[in-house]
This record gives sequence, structure tokens and C-alpha cells, in this order.
Amino acid sequence: MGVLAEIEKNDPEVYGYIKEELLRQQEGLEMIPSENFTSMAVMQASGSILTNKYSEGYPGRRYYGGNEYIDKVESLAIERAKSLFGVPHANVQAYSGSPANLAVYLATCENNDPIMGLYLYDGGHLTHGWKLSITSRFFKSVPYHVKPDGYIDIDEARKLANENKPKLIWIGATAYPRQLPFKEFAAIADEVGAYLAADIAHVAGLVLAGAHESPVKYAHIVTTTTHKTLRGPRGGLIMVTQKGLDKDPDLAQKIDKAIIPGFQGGPHNHQTAAIAVALKEAAKPEFREYGHQIVRNAKALAEGLMANGVKLVSNGTDNHLLLADLTTFGPGAGVFGQDVLEAAGVTANKNTIPGEPSSPFYPSGVRMGTPALTTRGMKEPEMKAIGGIIAEAFNEIKPYSLPKDKDERTEYLKRFREEIRQNKKLAELRTKVRQMCKQFPLYPEMVL
Repeated sequence: MGVLAEIEKNDPEVYGYIKEELLRQQEGLEMIPSENFTSMAVMQASGSILTNKYSEGYPGRRYYGGNEYIDKVESLAIERAKSLFGVPHANVQAYSGSPANLAVYLATCENNDPIMGLYLYDGGHLTHGWKLSITSRFFKSVPYHVKPDGYIDIDEARKLANENKPKLIWIGATAYPRQLPFKEFAAIADEVGAYLAADIAHVAGLVLAGAHESPVKYAHIVTTTTHKTLRGPRGGLIMVTQKGLDKDPDLAQKIDKAIIPGFQGGPHNHQTAAIAVALKEAAKPEFREYGHQIVRNAKALAEGLMANGVKLVSNGTDNHLLLADLTTFGPGAGVFGQDVLEAAGVTANKNTIPGEPSSPFYPSGVRMGTPALTTRGMKEPEMKAIGGIIAEAFNEIKPYSLPKDKDERTEYLKRFREEIRQNKKLAELRTKVRQMCKQFPLYPEMVL
């Protein structure tokens, strides 16, 4: 009997979509840097009977009865997070990364307080103060930027901090291919008396593997998602460091109260259990090697792309992701780049680049990464080959350019997508991708 036998029997339509998605993942190269493949154990915990239980509150302090075993699961996840990251306090209830970051604001700031984060176009995250985010609506956002070479402008950040005296400074990113300068930002935050929050959603697994510096001795608060490089379920963690408790002894309690009753209701207990399983996996010696291989693969991919003429923001990477600059094909070419890659069996995402000449809706870059490829067992030789495939796919966008008239774009992109579905070169590349994927089977033990 398959693992989805009951869904197949009771809802064949949903079952069919799940089966098709499994095939898509198995036959394609998943290169969105924020995606990964969990273990079967993580998936089983995520789909367990723990989803049935309501558990508002915290272990030993619930608003509902019947939480004896839920308390044990959550306490286990907390202790594993504290031990792995080396922190005195961890909250494992955040539904995802964005609610985790919003809880930090509630715990540390008042309305209209100045805050700082990396500018979105330069690789920052929406919740670090972007103008369309609630974080900009309720707080005075003062973004810092990257330099022309693609590295964070630390001198500018220091100048802005001294001028604006922010209550909270974020160091973290969603599309920044270099090491995050935790030490330098700790000095800036200490200089102006601000809280420093390190958002390591993208690099948490690399941190645990020793493939990226840890922010724990520099930041007051550390947030992360539990998927991406950590290879767990979709969830969030908020951790308070000893430095954070030294600054405010009540900070841990403020964080917990910000989650509930501040932002959330009942925790997702199945998610908490899956986080606990993922953290146990991350404590194994092989996870350390996995994290370092992610970075080796990203560097090899960067070399392969640049050798084939693809321009990269900052000319490479220190972590798990790369950002292709497609402005040589015209402003907004990231839209075309994402679609030709998908036609070739490569899943990546369009993304803004520093100095973006277009907009977040029609950006000029493509973001790609190596966590999921590394999970499948691919290494440097495959990365070089994939770099060539991606470069060949990008060449197919040469005949296209984004119309300046916004009213013309929808119809133009519709015609473009129809044409690339018939593109013989992209079909050839898709065959290559499928052949490569067969050599690195994904979930071969899964019987639907």
C-alpha cells in the first residue's frame, strides 16, 4: 500500500497533483536556494497525528489539557536547537520565517521606532523594512545597501546608524551571495545601542556545518527558517543569545510573548516534531560534510556559469546561492531567464539585482542555489555541467526584450512562453537534465 493510499481513495484529484509534483521534482533540477528535500523521517513527522492537537502556550503552561506528550516533543525541539546553535533560549513555535521576524519587532520596538535592514533590491528580505511590508508601515525603515562590487557597504550602514539611532538592526538576506558580516554589524549596533538581529534563514544549515560563521556571539537575537539549508520542514526558530540576555534579561520572555499571544495561536505540533527530527539529523557528522559540499558546489557552479559567459553579482559566491545578472539581455530579463530555465527542466527564480533597472515584478536577475542538488548527491562535476546547461538556456532569450509599455507585457510574455514550449534547444536541454537526474534518484523508496 502506498503512503498516500487514503488520499488516492478519497480524493483522487489531489492525489494526482501530488504524484505529478513528485515526478516534477524527481525529473528536474531544483535550484531555488530556499528549497530543499527533507528526509522521509521529517516528512513522516510533519504528516503525523500531532496535527490533531491544540496546544496554545508553552510546555508546562498550556491553555488546553492533554498536552503531556506535546510538551515532551516541543521541549525536545527546544533543547536540540539550544544545544546545536549554542544559545540559552529558543522558541520553536513560529509558523515560518516572516512571523518569527515580526515577533522580534514586537519584542524590541515600539511604533515608529527606526529600524535598519538590507535594501530589498540588494538582496534584503521583505520583513527587514521593505516599503511594501508591514515592517515599513509601523516602523521607520532606513535601508543600507551593497557597494558596486556587490558586497554590503558597512561604512554606509555605520553612517546611517549613527544618524538615525535605530532600535533594531537586521543583518541577513535572501539573495546575498557572500558571507554575512556579523562582527562588523555587532560593532555598529553596540555603538548606537541597537538590538542586532541576525536572520540566518538561508545559511542556518551552513552555520551548523561550520561552512558559514555563526552569529551567536555577535547578535542579540537569531532567527531562521527550518527548511532551506537546514533541510527540515517549513517552520521558524527564534533564538536569544547570551549577549541578548545581557542586554535585556527579559528578552527571552518578550520573544515568547510576542509569538503567543502577540502573533499566533496554537502551534503546529506536527511541524514542531519535524523540526526536532531535522535538528537531530543536523547534529550528525555527515551533515557537516553536507553543508561544506553545498558551498563547494555553489563555487563550482559559479565557475561553470562564468566560464560560459554568465555574469554573476559579486563575481561568485561564499555560500549556497548565486545571482545571475542578465542586464546584458535588457532590463527585466530575469523574467525570461526563469522561464527558459523551467522549459529546460531547471527551477530557479527571477530576482532583483543591485542597481535594478526594472522592478521586483519584472526583475533583471535570476537567483539559483545548490542545497537541493547537494541533497541528491550531486558534486562539482555535475555543477560544471549544469553551469553549461543554464548558460545555453539563457542564450535562448536573446530574441526577446521586455516591452517598455506595461500594458503590452502580459500579451508579449504569453507569446514568449508559447514559443519557448516549442523551442528545440530547450527541449534538448530538458532531455539532458532528465538523464542527469536519473543518475541521482530522489525518494526512490517512496511508493505513492
